[in-house]
Amino acid sequence: MIAFVLRRLIQAVIVMVAVAFFAFLLFQYVGDPVVFLLGQDAKPEQIRELRSALGLDKPFFVQFWHFLVNAAQGEFGLSLRQGAKVSRLIGERFPATLELALVAAVLALVVGIPMGVYTALKRGTFSSQVFMTLSLLGVSLPTFLIGILLILVFAVHLGWFPSFGRGETVQLGWWSTGLLKSDGWMHIVLPAVTLAIFQLTLIMRLVRAEMLEVLRTDYIKFARARGLSDRAIHFGHALKNTLVPVMTITGLQLGGLIAFSIITESVFQWPGMGLLFIQAVTFADIPVMAAYLCLIALIFVVINLVVDLLYFVVDPRLRIGNAGGH
Repeated sequence: MIAFVLRRLIQAVIVMVAVAFFAFLLFQYVGDPVVFLLGQDAKPEQIRELRSALGLDKPFFVQFWHFLVNAAQGEFGLSLRQGAKVSRLIGERFPATLELALVAAVLALVVGIPMGVYTALKRGTFSSQVFMTLSLLGVSLPTFLIGILLILVFAVHLGWFPSFGRGETVQLGWWSTGLLKSDGWMHIVLPAVTLAIFQLTLIMRLVRAEMLEVLRTDYIKFARARGLSDRAIHFGHALKNTLVPVMTITGLQLGGLIAFSIITESVFQWPGMGLLFIQAVTFADIPVMAAYLCLIALIFVVINLVVDLLYFVVDPRLRIGNAGGH
């Protein structure tokens, strides 16, 4: 177990250094930050002084080392568009994105797993075919179109939910949350559903495929021969083994929800990191872009590490395989 964790940690460090290198290249080849800060009319003396103050006159690898050290401390300099520290901007936007992703992930799991089980156990029925057709639509339709349709129906025509913003929030130290207010829940419904639909259909199809595969295995046949009830077989044996690969995919999808909530946040003007990144791209705000890239990579690395550890704990075959290998 210790060797397994160490290998994963070493791989995580290598991945983060590689991502930091690509993020650092943004500073080198996507415009000149000195020009962004001082403007086109800056004098040569001002440019030289600021370049020296920022350490941009030093060799490439010296600059990269300083960038790594600062990034490890969560510092990426000042935003070229807002003139504020990037770490503060990310800290203000991260709670909104994380809450949106968590609500969407819970919704996808709570709806997707039962639908997957149902379509597997009721294969060939009319209701199962309806669910599969709806899942095909959920996979095929682009996220921005789903968001626009939800706004048109539930915000414009029915007026049940607001169409933009985060609503009323509560400050808990440095963390802001809208989940403690009814207005916050009303605002998060439409963007969370929009973000969850693709993940929901993916989980549903994965659970269905895995469930059908497990139901054909020998130990399920032996369980039936022993006279166990269908409920015990389906939920006590089949579903438990179905959820092992689902757990892996779900963990990675949580990282995807956080990373790719950009479109959803843009459609609903949700004040999260995705909207901040879109604004940074529009104004070529390189420090914010680099910080976003490193943070998303870190989230994926951490989630992947946690999922690997959980998979190692849940699946005894991995432990047996490792023991046999040693």
